[in-house]
Amino acid sequence: MNHLEPRIYVAGHRGLVGSAIVRALHARGHRNLVTRSHDELELTDQAQVRAFFRSERIDQVYLAAAKVGGIHANNTYPAEFIYDNLLVETNVVHEAWRAGVQKLLFLGSSCIYPRLAQQPIREDYLMGGALEPTNEPYAIAKIAGIKLCESYNRQYGTDYRSVMPTNLYGPGDNYHPENSHVIPAMIRRFHEARVSGLPEVVIWGSGKPMREFLYVDDMAAASVHVMNLAPEVYRSSTDAMHSHLNVGAGVDVSIAELAHLVGEVVGYAGRIVFDTTRPDGTPRKLLDVARLHALGWHASTSLREGLGRAYAAFLETEVVEAAA
Repeated sequence: MNHLEPRIYVAGHRGLVGSAIVRALHARGHRNLVTRSHDELELTDQAQVRAFFRSERIDQVYLAAAKVGGIHANNTYPAEFIYDNLLVETNVVHEAWRAGVQKLLFLGSSCIYPRLAQQPIREDYLMGGALEPTNEPYAIAKIAGIKLCESYNRQYGTDYRSVMPTNLYGPGDNYHPENSHVIPAMIRRFHEARVSGLPEVVIWGSGKPMREFLYVDDMAAASVHVMNLAPEVYRSSTDAMHSHLNVGAGVDVSIAELAHLVGEVVGYAGRIVFDTTRPDGTPRKLLDVARLHALGWHASTSLREGLGRAYAAFLETEVVEAAA
């Protein structure tokens, strides 16, 4: 093996984003990857994380491990969402630094921004207003992750970077009927309605909120791109106290438009009804991705193309579950 090949740890490699990062790294010829399942390494346990970094001689870290979920999950388990995510971030960042790891990429979420932020949302809008109450604990944890990286950079001279993706979807998604995000939840609901011949599908909320969606393999490509930028190039587009970069498609659609598009991709021909007694969440959330574009990266997968791939992946998951 080439001794110059960096030893790369992908935390959360079985999740939606982590698995896509592994695919992206393999596609770029990286073979010296280190992964650990949740059973093999409990990231909320500082002693385990310390022992892992002490023994594995890691050069780079992609911190994609997190407790994630949709509105229902965030509302139901707020203590778990803030506690678990804070522990994972602090343990991984601190122990990576203790072990001499100079390069780390922290993956956050666009929910870090104020609920009523001006659109599109620029990186410097962070902490400019109140957060969306339904996922505030998770957002606070992700903001802390950004500030952890910035603080270690300022005090210890590390090169820890942060990327904030918009809503992600694709292979490896969570299709749980209650705890999933909007696209996988819709894919499952429309698929089951089609298979069962149901006359209508009910969607939470009014359908009016605007959302931006990015295919997860595009997010992974952006993550590798940002990680590999020369330090002076990265610093030229950020500053010490706003060091994160938005990652998104640069366009958004209404939930109603999304629902009809998912219905088309799945082949559902019934009615789509919107339950206005259910919460809408943030009215609009579109990221300003001008900084990332200036650094040479653009999304390449259209929403319709990505939904087709996501549905194909869902069908594969269904086959595997049926066979189990």
